[in-house]
Amino acid sequence: MAEAARKIRYSSYGNLAYDPHYEGNAVRVPGGSEVARPRVLPRERAAARPRVQVREAGQVSLFAVAGAIAVAFFAALVLFSYAQLTTLSNDVVALRGEYAALKTEESRLLAQYELAFDLNSIESSVTADGRMVKPQESQIFYMDLSGSDSVVVYEDESATATLAETIGDLFHKATSYFR
Repeated sequence: MAEAARKIRYSSYGNLAYDPHYEGNAVRVPGGSEVARPRVLPRERAAARPRVQVREAGQVSLFAVAGAIAVAFFAALVLFSYAQLTTLSNDVVALRGEYAALKTEESRLLAQYELAFDLNSIESSVTADGRMVKPQESQIFYMDLSGSDSVVVYEDESATATLAETIGDLFHKATSYFR
């Protein structure tokens, strides 16, 4: 055995030494002395599992039943609210259409109303009767507002009243209102 170990030949490539038993990625071809035998593993015994006692199914909890009923009730409420939302959305669309129709009718009626009153004919009829007279030059007065604006604020003596007087005045006004 010692002789076989000494016969191992190391190959090197430059100054790098390789593993003498490494033969690359190639699969070993069984030689004349090597016969491929499957490895036989010893049989392992299955571990004995202890017997576990299983509890019998108990009664259904009243709290679980109440919870399931509550979930079903709220799910039904959500479905009904979606149905109401859809109905209301359809109503809103219908009302918007009606609103647009009413707006067009309003503009048509306003135009018709404005055509019903001819301001020139009204003016000529009123001036012909003498109920309305055009102003004369002596009645027209033009104001010159090109000057600067200024304000003078005069303080009233009652404006400087004390807090107690103000509260007393408010109390007196409130009591006289409710008499």
